Amino acid sequence: MSNVGLSDEFPPISAKQWKQKIQFDLKGADYNDTLVWESLEGINVKPFYHSEDLEGLKTFHLPKNHSWHIAQTLYAGDANKANTKALEILEKGVESLVFTVPNETIDFATLLKGIDLEDTPIHFNFQFLAAGPIKKLMTYLGDNAVQVYLNIDIIGNLARSGNWFHSLDKDHAILEEIQSVTSKKTGIKAIRVDLSLYQNAGANMVQQLAYGLAHANEYLNHLSNVIPSAVEGHFPITFKVAVGGNYFFEIAKLRALRWLWNSIAKAYGVESDYHIMALPSKRNKTLYDYNVNLLRTTSESMSAVLGGADTICNLPYDAIYHKDNDFGERIARNQLLLLKEESYFKTAAQASEGTYYIESLTEQLAEKALTLFKQIEKSGGFLDALKKGTIHQKIKESAAKEQQWFDESQLVLVGTNKYQNKQDRMKENLELYPFVKTQPRKTLMEPIIEKRLAETLEQKRLNDE
Repeated sequence: MSNVGLSDEFPPISAKQWKQKIQFDLKGADYNDTLVWESLEGINVKPFYHSEDLEGLKTFHLPKNHSWHIAQTLYAGDANKANTKALEILEKGVESLVFTVPNETIDFATLLKGIDLEDTPIHFNFQFLAAGPIKKLMTYLGDNAVQVYLNIDIIGNLARSGNWFHSLDKDHAILEEIQSVTSKKTGIKAIRVDLSLYQNAGANMVQQLAYGLAHANEYLNHLSNVIPSAVEGHFPITFKVAVGGNYFFEIAKLRALRWLWNSIAKAYGVESDYHIMALPSKRNKTLYDYNVNLLRTTSESMSAVLGGADTICNLPYDAIYHKDNDFGERIARNQLLLLKEESYFKTAAQASEGTYYIESLTEQLAEKALTLFKQIEKSGGFLDALKKGTIHQKIKESAAKEQQWFDESQLVLVGTNKYQNKQDRMKENLELYPFVKTQPRKTLMEPIIEKRLAETLEQKRLNDE
């Protein structure tokens, strides 16, 4: 049998020849006006990409053994109930647990009882900031080999709520204490940078990357100056990323994030020890025709896999209007199980490497984000820009542009701003308030507010029912 490939039977065709053929078929229509479109990030997307697009292009490679974990969130207000549920879902295919902890009284021995901590990565979302519970957790874990993510993000809390947990000085002092305690243990990542807030508020991908890098740089710069021994040669960190519906761009975004953070860590001379947790965006989720959310979260999870996420935590299709429920959680869990076990996505992250389009997008996003990152650092850093309101203003401008695209149906959400089912009724199904909540209170700065694209349209439809 011949080893000659089918493509070897035909002469190579250059990008110039392809473009000439396309221009001929357009019969006089302008190539750029007809086929080239500009993304929200200002990237011109061509109708085709060629091997010539990779010439001289820098690239980034994932480790060959890279894989990903299926995660599910659990509310840990009651340690016994949370533990029971955790053991149940681990039997149903979940590989990593994300505990939301509301207060300092949590009993970790009860919460983690019977869980194989050497084989099950554990994430925490603490709704408070205190070193005491963290010290108790470290004592409980002992010298066991574990993967534990504490996800401490004081700047993220400031951005989201407009206030520190306590105060600037106290928050930083507690962060330093936690970092000092946890840096001595392998397998513990104390700090998180939450990029999902920026995405869900309407930031474009270049902004998400640049703000995430500048956000992380605040921690690395501060800790390397205050307690250099805690970050010397090693700085573990977690990035939480929301993945939207622009499939190929989202793959490139995650790849660009890895590439950029590796570069920054190298500049500090520290080992690039990081973890990416990805979850579907809330920005494009809808109240009406809610079953389409299943399609959205599936494709977004696929983008996360192909972009190289380490952990993926799916969003139930009814999360914006229903309280936590077994059915919604089961479907969300099974979407990831189907991708991993039946759709050959278990080790699919490398599939995006070398693809002309994604490689080109990755470099363009990385270059634009790096330029914006440098501008932020030159002007005083991320925290300064946050306090001045610069970050808020830029996100608002991007969100307004995306909202205009949605309102004009350039950005389509099926069943919402296109192909509506006029018979849909949702008013009686709302268990949660699915719109931006206004809670007048005193804040140090304006918080960054998450808002879905369909909110105004959905409110009108609800009023018309």
